[in-house]
Amino acid sequence: MVEFDDIFRRQLRELFVWRRDVRRFRTDPLPDGAIARLIETACLSPSVGLSQPWRFVTVDDAARRRAVIEDFKACNADALNAYAGERAARYAALKLSGLEQAPSHLAVFADKASDIGHGLGRATMPETTEYSVVAAITAMWLAARADGIGLGWVSILNPDRIHDTLDVPQSWKFIAYLCIGYPEAECDQPELEQAKWEYRRGANEFTLRR
Repeated sequence: MVEFDDIFRRQLRELFVWRRDVRRFRTDPLPDGAIARLIETACLSPSVGLSQPWRFVTVDDAARRRAVIEDFKACNADALNAYAGERAARYAALKLSGLEQAPSHLAVFADKASDIGHGLGRATMPETTEYSVVAAITAMWLAARADGIGLGWVSILNPDRIHDTLDVPQSWKFIAYLCIGYPEAECDQPELEQAKWEYRRGANEFTLRR
């Protein structure tokens, strides 16, 4: 059995503290094999019934990337219209994606039609397929940060249009579009907190005792 000492545990906590949703990237490319290694780490994640439902799509084609960027701009404009007054002004000032700067784009899907795992654990909670993919993304996020690589999750996108743009099977559900590259700067505080959009609350605010 592998044992981890106090030094490792402290460093692991620091990894959690310094993990950020990155929106500001340098444009220089990642080393060869970096994305493949991150995907390999993601695939070590737990999954319901060992179904391994994650599907990764590296997006290198310039036309497809441009379509994703245009979709983000349209969705972001719609989102801005949902706010008013000072909140709208704050929203407009936020940088919410690194799509145009990040050297690597990675789309992540959940294959809901896969028979891997033989349906174990999904009869009562089929959404655990998607949860498994999110767990894999979290593992990738931490592994990237440990390598000094930034990862940003872009959620202001239309899933149907992204599905069509990337031409993937209909059974795949869009989970995340990730920008990956070296961050311009590192910080232990979320960017949205720095921008005074929201602040991080303590665990006690989210914990019930029964």
